[in-house]
Amino acid sequence: MNIQGHAALVTGGGSGLGEATARELARLGAKVAVLDVNLDNAKRVAADIGGAAFACDITNTGSLQAAIDAAAAAHGPARILMNIAGIGSARRVVAKDGSPAPLEDFAKVINVNLIGTYNASRLFAAACAKLDPLEDGERGVMVFTASVAAFDGQVGQQAYSASKGGLVGMTLPMARDLAQHGIRVCTIAPGLFSTPLMKQLPEPVQASLAASIPFPPRLGKPEEFAALAAHIVTNTHLNGEVIRLDGALRMAPR
Repeated sequence: MNIQGHAALVTGGGSGLGEATARELARLGAKVAVLDVNLDNAKRVAADIGGAAFACDITNTGSLQAAIDAAAAAHGPARILMNIAGIGSARRVVAKDGSPAPLEDFAKVINVNLIGTYNASRLFAAACAKLDPLEDGERGVMVFTASVAAFDGQVGQQAYSASKGGLVGMTLPMARDLAQHGIRVCTIAPGLFSTPLMKQLPEPVQASLAASIPFPPRLGKPEEFAALAAHIVTNTHLNGEVIRLDGALRMAPR
């Protein structure tokens, strides 16, 4: 798909990997709707790229549908969906005091990262399936954001790894399901990236994490994630695939 002129939705587009992806799609000529729970961040990014900003909670179908509808009114129906919104968590199954991890914490991470992504995907796909096909019969493309934690999660990452592993497991059946509609599905599994969350860690910790990456021995740049996301859109034969973007990193147990 040629990105130029097409409408795109970017969940979590107000910061980090989502912001970089929104900026890259806009640079390539897409009409970008920045969807984020933090409307101020979304507005900041949208103002910079000539896009539109909408408050959106991907776990709330009403909020999500309203954002998709508003984006369609502004830019026309979307053919590109970047599922980047997500949260993290780190809890041991049994705490130091012997108590079990709160079930609510596990459920929240699954609800946002896995169920929220599915929620956005199903609503996008239903609208996209009604559009006229482009070259090769393609109607649209969506990208999930997993993590290397889906494959080698660390101690305390049960909820996060399960949510990202769910996205990995959903990729191929979703691609097969939507093939009849000409909608492609791929997943990026990033490693350690220089995001606002990462930058909250002390510099020595960031340096240690960067040194654990075989090559290049540095944190990933959000722009590198964005470049891969954009390539997935333009390469029509990429479908049903999960791509690790991690500099050959394999996470240690802790």
